[in-house]
Amino acid sequence: MRRGPFAWLGGLLVVYLAVPLVAFAVRVSTSSERGFAEPGLWPALRTSVESATIATAVIAVLGLPLAFALARRPGRGSTLVQGLIALPLGLPPVMSGILIVYLVGPYTTVGGWFHGRLTSSVAGVVLSQIFVAAPFLILSARASFAAVDRSLDDLAASLGHRPLARFFAVDLAVASSGIRVGLLLTWLRAIGEYGANVVVAYHPFSLPVYTYVQFSASGIPTTQAPTILVLGAAAVAVAVSQVRLRRPKPRLGRPRPPEPGAAVPVGFDLDVRAGTFHLRVAHQARAHRLAILGPSGSGKSLTLRSIAGLVPGAGEVTYGGLPQLRVEDRRVGYVPQGQSLFPHLEVGRQVLFGVDADAALAAYWVDALGLGGLEGRRPHQLSGGQRQRVSLASALARRPRLLLLDEPFSALDAPVRAEMRREVRRLQMAGLSTVLVTHDAEEAAMLSDEVVVLAEGCLLQAGPTAEVFTRPSRPEVARLLGFDLLEGTAVEGGVMCGDQLFEADGASVAPGRAVLWGAGPETVIVGEQGRHQAEVVDRASLGRVSVLTLGLPGGELRARTTEPVGDRVRFDVGPIVVWPVGAVHEDETALTTG
Repeated sequence: MRRGPFAWLGGLLVVYLAVPLVAFAVRVSTSSERGFAEPGLWPALRTSVESATIATAVIAVLGLPLAFALARRPGRGSTLVQGLIALPLGLPPVMSGILIVYLVGPYTTVGGWFHGRLTSSVAGVVLSQIFVAAPFLILSARASFAAVDRSLDDLAASLGHRPLARFFAVDLAVASSGIRVGLLLTWLRAIGEYGANVVVAYHPFSLPVYTYVQFSASGIPTTQAPTILVLGAAAVAVAVSQVRLRRPKPRLGRPRPPEPGAAVPVGFDLDVRAGTFHLRVAHQARAHRLAILGPSGSGKSLTLRSIAGLVPGAGEVTYGGLPQLRVEDRRVGYVPQGQSLFPHLEVGRQVLFGVDADAALAAYWVDALGLGGLEGRRPHQLSGGQRQRVSLASALARRPRLLLLDEPFSALDAPVRAEMRREVRRLQMAGLSTVLVTHDAEEAAMLSDEVVVLAEGCLLQAGPTAEVFTRPSRPEVARLLGFDLLEGTAVEGGVMCGDQLFEADGASVAPGRAVLWGAGPETVIVGEQGRHQAEVVDRASLGRVSVLTLGLPGGELRARTTEPVGDRVRFDVGPIVVWPVGAVHEDETALTTG
């Protein structure tokens, strides 16, 4: 296989780094005097290892929370703090030691508190190592925390984990690779520090200071032993950083099916601002299956997150008579958009991650959702459909009182999507209360008894699914429901479109007024006995069914048929819905229904 220029350039650097080590190994193998018998060698090694380990521990305890705060609160203040943290990287180590003396030297206030014992002691070595090594962990950890998907925190909160638990179980765990690298660099930088140690704590000797003293007194021969020791210590540190503890496989227990749930209608009165976007919507559902329908950017997901309690100060949310609760206490199952799973957890641990997850119930859902045999796999080893099922199983394993679904099937292929819809519908029929966010009208019709239609953060229409789908209150709602909209002119008893009359009983639009009228594809019936006729401008074959596009003077209608047709067809349509052009307001319903 040909190697590209990047491989060759990288290889040159590797050679440059390796040659001194090889030359040192050759020198050591032929030398009779290496310096292992020199006094002070082993105490210097002990001082270096001990002080580097203490310094790394102190930096970890103080630096990881700081790194997390910097990652989660970006802004000018964070930028200023990051610059301050990075300054020691640009200072010569001797100058860093001088700066530390200004703080802890024997004649400073802090030094006086300790009677001058902070310098010329192991404490002084630790203090100098903390100053020069802290940036390596803090900056590395900050970048790792910033890369953690914030939605994972929301998901963990919906599964009952409180903030501190989320920090350890999610943020720290997901960012662990970068943090582990930062800890390794910090320890290596600390054990190799020379300049700051010389200024702050010349005694006791650390290994770098001891090596320089030996070099000044005897030359290279006696420096071989400390060099061998520090290389060995570094190799051990690198090896330890690569260790991964094996965890036992999670045990899900004997599967037990869920018990029927009680219906939990949801009510909400929300007023939320997100940047320039303003969501203002209120609805009190009467049924336990609610769908929130709307185009992208309408506020659907923000509404669902508010119901889950993930948007502070969003407004009032009630379900099942419960008062306002923190998100951790709401006992909701939240399945977010995008197949969010914890990347560091296997399937078995994903479904048991909820604070009060039931192992037997989790085992049931693993089997019911076709995840058996996948318990040991991580998210990157799963297909999109499998990841979506794991997310659903994790939510259901807590026996949620309310299941919140944010476009849960949008990323799935058609067969898997159909299968998942059927599974959710089966759960609903068994008593599971749901709020479904979707932009798919067919999905909303299948999985809801009530529909809330949103656009640009406002409520367009809400009510029973059958009523909203047959009597959309305005053209915007009709388009979302899949209606074809055409132009026409109101006449007594209906709408004229070209030279054809489309009847609309009970019309209340003044004759002669321009209107929009609409009908769903399922209401257009093609047949020889039809009262209307139109040209077929397009046809698409779906196997036994053909989708026809019928051209009319006011627009186009879609129809489905299983019969062969020519260039012109006869058809009937009904019911139709009519709206006056330019007269639709927020509180207005459809004016005419055929």
